[in-house]
Amino acid sequence: MSDVARAAGVSHQTVSRVLSHHPNVSPKTRAAVTEVIERLGYRRNPAARALATRRTHTLGVIAVNTTLHGPASTLTGVQEAARDRGYLVSAVTLRTATEAALTEAMQHLGTWGVEGVIAITPQRDTVEALAALDAPCPMVTVEGGHALGLPGVSLDQHLGARMITEHLLAAGHSTVWHVAGPENWLESEARTAGWESALRDAGAEVPPPLRGDWSPLSGYQAGQQLAGRVMASSTRRPGLTAVFVANDQMALGVLRAFREVGVRTPEDVAVAGFDDIPEAEFFPPPLTTIRQDFASLGQSSIALLLDHIEGREEKPRHVTVAPELIVRASTARRRTA
Repeated sequence: MSDVARAAGVSHQTVSRVLSHHPNVSPKTRAAVTEVIERLGYRRNPAARALATRRTHTLGVIAVNTTLHGPASTLTGVQEAARDRGYLVSAVTLRTATEAALTEAMQHLGTWGVEGVIAITPQRDTVEALAALDAPCPMVTVEGGHALGLPGVSLDQHLGARMITEHLLAAGHSTVWHVAGPENWLESEARTAGWESALRDAGAEVPPPLRGDWSPLSGYQAGQQLAGRVMASSTRRPGLTAVFVANDQMALGVLRAFREVGVRTPEDVAVAGFDDIPEAEFFPPPLTTIRQDFASLGQSSIALLLDHIEGREEKPRHVTVAPELIVRASTARRRTA
């Protein structure tokens, strides 16, 4: 670092500020120091830095169910946000989140000297197990934990479901059916609650929800049940004219089930999903859905964790990220006779 400082004509502290992305460095000085760093091929020695500062600049992540779009995209958002702030990430992914598995994961991260942990916790029992742990460092949850007094960040799932339901009601549907996610998932609970509250506030009937497990197959099976209701009506104008599906993968299954028996979307039944997976705009037809801003989830969770690590935040606080309604052809406005 001293070689960089000498070549750039600045102090050792200025080079350190540039490397740490400190805001109190002028653009001209930052550019000059960065040019010297690249020319000399300077690379920090993490071990030496940790000894000098007693900071490892390493954060831990515990993630569950990363084969699913939401947890996997959240993990990516957290990792990218950490790198943007100059932190390394050590991640542990779990298939199931028992208290024993979480304890082992926390111990593993502790051996790497992490300064704090982000826990991606979409299931209620995972959050409860985390709350029972004696964490050795600050911890922030993503998509769970606020109900148990843990600091956390989440998308406003309830609002997103309301937005979808209200959009369908405004398109002329008398009510909206729902294919819910699995029990014990906080996102599923919030999306179902948002759907139901929107219907009740509009004075609309609340149909009994069907339940899936986030997979296209479970959506297909729910879609077969829903299609049966539609086909049983001689007028093809039953109360079932719109469906809100709790994620896009299940919505894909619903659309296939409808298509196989000749139920048209959106002419007979409008269909909306949740997540805005990359394939959603290429579904037949393109899918109306709620977009989750995983980059903002990552940035907010890292910012909140660093506030706790650096002493700027002491009390548990919950940060909410706003959803975005993406309207496509699957929910075209319903025609009335």
